[in-house]
Amino acid sequence: MRFHRDDFLDLITFHDSRRQMFCELFGLLVGLDKEWRDQGATPQELDLTGFEWDYVPYVECGGQTGLLGAPVTIYEDTETLLQRDALGRTLKLCKTAATVPLPLDFPVRSMDDWLRLKPLFEFCPQRIDPQTMEAARRAQQEGVLVIGRIPGGWDIARELMGEEVAAMAYYEQPELMHDILHTVGATAMRVFERVTETLTIDQLYVHEDLAGKSGPLVGPKQVREFIKPYYRRVWDLLSSRGTRLFNLDSDGNLTAVIEPFLECGVNAMHPMEPAAGMDIVAIRKQYGSRLAMLGGIDKHVLRRSKEEIRRELEYKMQPLMQQGGMVFGLDHRIPNSTPLENYRYYVTLGRELLGLPPLNGRHPGWGRMGF
Repeated sequence: MRFHRDDFLDLITFHDSRRQMFCELFGLLVGLDKEWRDQGATPQELDLTGFEWDYVPYVECGGQTGLLGAPVTIYEDTETLLQRDALGRTLKLCKTAATVPLPLDFPVRSMDDWLRLKPLFEFCPQRIDPQTMEAARRAQQEGVLVIGRIPGGWDIARELMGEEVAAMAYYEQPELMHDILHTVGATAMRVFERVTETLTIDQLYVHEDLAGKSGPLVGPKQVREFIKPYYRRVWDLLSSRGTRLFNLDSDGNLTAVIEPFLECGVNAMHPMEPAAGMDIVAIRKQYGSRLAMLGGIDKHVLRRSKEEIRRELEYKMQPLMQQGGMVFGLDHRIPNSTPLENYRYYVTLGRELLGLPPLNGRHPGWGRMGF
């Protein structure tokens, strides 16, 4: 079912939980479509619309706060895509296994390196697109969610330096880290000050991907000292102008830094990865209505027995979790080797546990909820 922006925001901010939301955050992993086709999937199942997933349509706000300019393709064949971006990095995508290209090199190791690239992150009029802003304003009146994006406080350093150099820079080059975040923060402020003269941004979104199974690559001290001033500056502006949701996207185990990020203004997180130790029920018991969540259902359980699928859903969809602030879905893309029969069972059982009507073919739809 297509959610109106108001209904989505009321649900995710704990104001109205009468109708639960059951979604697919990201879609199929590369190659699963062929497996399902061989198992008899319909075209509607392959594009996910046949499962009648809940979703809220969204548009960009018309203000660009990060690096401007799309990467340019320098080589492509059936398996590999090579690109070069505005930072001069070479990006490689293995098309048979992934959907996101990864950098092969990084341009910043010192303050001097950063100062050469800094103008690329500073404000310029080209960051504002009046036509997109006006289209977003009109779409919002029709119930579409408007999203504003900022570079991640960790993610921007990782993109510039790579993980190892960025992690050490907190200790060895703190002035560099502060200057990077001050720069992108100042740009975001100028962009959003202009955008919010025309429309309300419904959701502030930030991509971080700062954790693995063993925990985050930055600790509470680094979040509070470096990231918090940047996040709070932007969030205080937007929340004062009507923005209701600050959504942080990161895989991995974020347990050690949830509290510091809440202090930053974050009030929603996804995809809450169980394989890394994220338990949405335990997190809800600890943080209550301070933190909304999207995802949280173990994608790997779909490759096991139906009994295990039922145990997972009965635990994750218990009454405590149906009191608002929750969008139920898998914790990332549907993995390869997921039997189509198990996925159908998962959808049917989940709808039953959430009190949603059975699939009837009259409400086809799907929209990516990983934003």
